[in-house]
Amino acid sequence: MSTPHHDVVILGGGLAGLTLALQLRRRMPDLDVLVLERRTHPLPEAAHKVGESSVEIQAHYLSQVLGLQDYLERRQLKKFGFRFFWSDAAPDLTQVTELGASTFLPTQSYQLDRGMLENDLAQMVQDQGVHHRDGALVRDFTLGRKGERHAVRYEHGGSAHEATADWLVDASGRAGLLKRRLDLAQPNDHTAHAVWFRIDRRIDVADWTDDAEWLARCNPPNRWLSTNHLVGAGYWVWLIPLASGSHSVGIVADPALHPPETLNSFDKAMNWLRVHQPQLHADLDTKRDGLQDFAFFKRFSYGCKKVWSGSDRWALTGEAGLFLDPFYSPGGDFIAISNSFVTEMVERDRAKAPVGMLAPMYERIYFSLYEAMLPIYTGQYPLFHSAEVMPLKVLWDYTFYWGVMCQLFFQNRLVDVQAMARLQDDLAWSHRMNMAVQDFLRAWGEVDDGARPRRMLDQASLAWFAEMNRGLTDRLDQAAFDARLQANLHLLHQLAEQLMDRALRQHPGLAAEALRAVMAQRPAAPAAHDLLFPNLSPA
Repeated sequence: MSTPHHDVVILGGGLAGLTLALQLRRRMPDLDVLVLERRTHPLPEAAHKVGESSVEIQAHYLSQVLGLQDYLERRQLKKFGFRFFWSDAAPDLTQVTELGASTFLPTQSYQLDRGMLENDLAQMVQDQGVHHRDGALVRDFTLGRKGERHAVRYEHGGSAHEATADWLVDASGRAGLLKRRLDLAQPNDHTAHAVWFRIDRRIDVADWTDDAEWLARCNPPNRWLSTNHLVGAGYWVWLIPLASGSHSVGIVADPALHPPETLNSFDKAMNWLRVHQPQLHADLDTKRDGLQDFAFFKRFSYGCKKVWSGSDRWALTGEAGLFLDPFYSPGGDFIAISNSFVTEMVERDRAKAPVGMLAPMYERIYFSLYEAMLPIYTGQYPLFHSAEVMPLKVLWDYTFYWGVMCQLFFQNRLVDVQAMARLQDDLAWSHRMNMAVQDFLRAWGEVDDGARPRRMLDQASLAWFAEMNRGLTDRLDQAAFDARLQANLHLLHQLAEQLMDRALRQHPGLAAEALRAVMAQRPAAPAAHDLLFPNLSPA
């Protein structure tokens, strides 16, 4: 029998591989795609995978690029944004600083039950004509060079199989089949570690109190739909609801402040929570019989030397390539971005375009986004204790994300190399500004006293912030896009200036020369109004 040939073979049928297969078929309905997935479907609901909280780029990718909005509304949970509580060792969550929106912001994101989602995606890709092989174990593969076909050997259904492909895509997650073969692993300077587990019933912070005023801060009063963050010096705890009825709990920490050996089992994690988050510990203690799983990752963040080759027609996507941090949930965003680059390259290759020249440009863009985001995490965990500085960091980080990164993805500029070349100077300045602000915030956090008064820092009360969120879904022509980006860069400059001024009023000795130097590269008029939360502690 002849060896079956496919246009694309995808190694791995998790979120990255399945969404890529769906995107490829939606763009090119006659494309022959084979997905090889090691696990056998159907997966259990609340499958044990990190990446359950989506943010705006991933949500837009799933809902609009892949056309899954109706599905998400029907089968997954609408997310009530990010929510933060500075609650280390606090006996009562209502008596600390809370950061979040009091009502839903306009642009929707979702909480994703990965087991349900990947089961549903597997059926969707099969309905679209994709060859989906679950329970398939990849035994070996041979990379073709300079246009030669790749060959993949795998076991499925108790027998050996072989397939050839024009394009080979590694979506195997941390197994990194292709990444390991080509020795592409690259460490970075972010050293955090994480544990996480699922409990088979809901965790609702509203159940921890009968404080009517506190409960009424949110409309609707559904804090449980948020990605709730319980934060302290060097760590944060996530609470993420899943549509299956389970709840995901994770602890992410800086090893210098919270050594891995204090957290690497469920009992150790519970003992740690008893000290650092006593109300969550008390809630979980009544639900021990509902424990579904437990996992631990040391030094989960990493980069990659290379993520694709246009001339040799291979690519990495998702965690097979790089991973930043679960904070702000960028993993799904980078799946959306890398899948979009891969889809563009496959389509252009089929049209006989010179993909060998295009791929390095896309790779530089992809790595520049990773490098722009990495300073948000590296060395920043110690300042998580500060209910003064950390809310302003979140405000800055979101403004940078919505104002720059989301604009590029929502308006489909990332795959337009001419547009990206034209924007190079502006984007480079925004990256320098982000690095300078992160350094300044880190220094400010080191001298903050850690006070955390009872208050609600309401993101929805900041009209400019809510409008930036709403405007993400605007459809912009080139002139409108250029104007929007310039306005957002102007806003970043103004916000940085107000952050710096506030910090220097409290701590005149803080070094601000580096931040001022970057700001001076792009003069901007002062903001017409205060961009910061009106009820921050007095400066």
